[in-house]
Amino acid sequence: MAGKTVVLKKTTRTLAEQGYLLEVAKGLGVTLKHFFKGTSQLATGHKPSPVTDPYADGCATLEYPEEKRPYADRWRGVHRLTHREDGSPRCVACLCCSTACPAQCIYIKPAEYPPGDPHRGYERYPEEFVIDELRCIFCGFCVTACPCDAIRMDSGIHMTALGDRASFVYDKAKLLSIPGKDGTFKSANPRHEPGDPTHPGVDRLHDGH
Repeated sequence: MAGKTVVLKKTTRTLAEQGYLLEVAKGLGVTLKHFFKGTSQLATGHKPSPVTDPYADGCATLEYPEEKRPYADRWRGVHRLTHREDGSPRCVACLCCSTACPAQCIYIKPAEYPPGDPHRGYERYPEEFVIDELRCIFCGFCVTACPCDAIRMDSGIHMTALGDRASFVYDKAKLLSIPGKDGTFKSANPRHEPGDPTHPGVDRLHDGH
């Protein structure tokens, strides 16, 4: 069965439509409308907040870093090392974080505490602790693997643009100098340290019997 032939008429356009000048003027009108409205809001200080009111009509520019969007509690920022009461790192140099790191960006050099220190025989400390933030993929595996909550990514700090590669390599002193979002350097998770009254007294040299 032969199909029915349908003849379509060619659409006719006026000279104004073929020149697109009218449509270009309409588009520029929309652009200028938003431009002058946003400029007036910035000049008068009545710009809606893109953080608290992101869908308001008007200028939606986020003036970073003065204005920042709120992050989720699980957002991962730059690493930091938590402190003990005496300011020393809680890290015990167990190498769990460097082992779990898929990017191999963590280097730790373990060392023994000196004789007479209550931590000697129980745990070690990091003589060197280095993180190459350029190699880091911010997966959070190091935080999950740490048994004593020594490394965290709750600083709330972005990795900023720096001038050379060496500035992205964070050593122990740098990691200890970064506070958490609450402004403190300690961990919220309690831990029984050697020398504390609540410590069980079990270490690598004494099994507690």
